[in-house]
Amino acid sequence: MITIGLTTWTDHPALINHEDRKVELTEYAGYFPVVEVDTSFYGVPRVSTVENWQKSVPEKFQFIIKANKLMTLHDGADVDEYLSDEHRLVFTEFRKMVRPLVKKDQLKTVLFQFPPYFNCEMNNIRYLRDVRVLMSDLPIAVEFRNPSWYDPAVRDETMLYLKKLGMSHVAVDEPSSVPNGVPLVETVTNQNLAVLRLHGQNAKGWVEKGPDWRKKRTLYKYSEAELQTFAKLAQKLELQAEEVCIIFNNNGGRDAAGNALRLKEILGINFDGLGPLQLGLF
Repeated sequence: MITIGLTTWTDHPALINHEDRKVELTEYAGYFPVVEVDTSFYGVPRVSTVENWQKSVPEKFQFIIKANKLMTLHDGADVDEYLSDEHRLVFTEFRKMVRPLVKKDQLKTVLFQFPPYFNCEMNNIRYLRDVRVLMSDLPIAVEFRNPSWYDPAVRDETMLYLKKLGMSHVAVDEPSSVPNGVPLVETVTNQNLAVLRLHGQNAKGWVEKGPDWRKKRTLYKYSEAELQTFAKLAQKLELQAEEVCIIFNNNGGRDAAGNALRLKEILGINFDGLGPLQLGLF
């Protein structure tokens, strides 16, 4: 099975043909069966917020929830502080927050997108094990943003380690030639779920700094040829995993939705049970 989704649901005007307002979750769910939620990176949402999300989507709809920045060490914590009381508390709050999703089988995975300085060294290798313990049996997907994990000398061991921890390796499309850029590695480490995140190939924007750096780095529209390549890759990964989930994050110019809808056409996918009529929109 191949599923397709976008990062967040609000900023995709192509879905509603309206530039002046944000997309509602009910509208988004008429097109895709999964969404990646990134607000949880900045602060753990309330349980009531999650329950409201559930009221806006069909029963089969699922969420990828991004791990909080303390959980992925974006707070710049020293190695000795990785498992401080503050960090442990965030893990506890996070597990509580996703319970409603787990109960209704609407949590696809928790995305741990580690920072560029999270390199392949012993303390970080141990931290991955600690993450598995702290998250219990919740599904986890790991995205590395430091190329040291993919060095030929350790890449196989990295993938084997993720497999032993029951974590899905996130294959990424991003500029790999820039500092800290990572290659697209197709290895599947969890037969239940393979994840492919598409950030675009804007190499110049990827390294620029400034107030709009997040938007610039994902300012990219995939070509037809690139989408055809991703379709073939998804079909290849599908032979190794029960589900391949593709998330488009190339939305600096609001191109993610259009690209995702086109890939859906190329693959001939019809996401049953997600039509707007069933959501009461018309």
